[in-house]
Amino acid sequence: MRVALDTNILAYAEGVNGEERKASAIALLDARADDEIVVPVQVLGELFVVLVRKAGRGAGEARAAIMQWSDSFEVAETTVDVLFEALEIATAHRLAFWDAAILAAAAQAGCRLLLSEDLHDGFLWRGVTVHNPFIAGRE
Repeated sequence: MRVALDTNILAYAEGVNGEERKASAIALLDARADDEIVVPVQVLGELFVVLVRKAGRGAGEARAAIMQWSDSFEVAETTVDVLFEALEIATAHRLAFWDAAILAAAAQAGCRLLLSEDLHDGFLWRGVTVHNPFIAGRE
């Protein structure tokens, strides 16, 4: 099953928010085959900002992390179709546009799950279910 990742999963895997969250995020990634994981390009951009602004990394170090993630997993592009679908999601469901863009990219990439701590757990759009793996008692 194809699974898309939201920014918080990769940020945690990078050590943002502590070692416990890092271990949890890495375990999530290790539980899936690399070819099942999709990273929307929006996530990579947001991760760069998080690493520089929140984690205090230099731009070069953050860039290297982004390149490593993009080499590790398939990257779902933000196409014109993704843009229009994100506008529809944001309008119909009152989601932030950038969250909607991540969800739309996941749908376009044929994902069935979007792992996210930020979006509403259980929300379903075009066959993609938002799943918060950090809810107590989950993987």
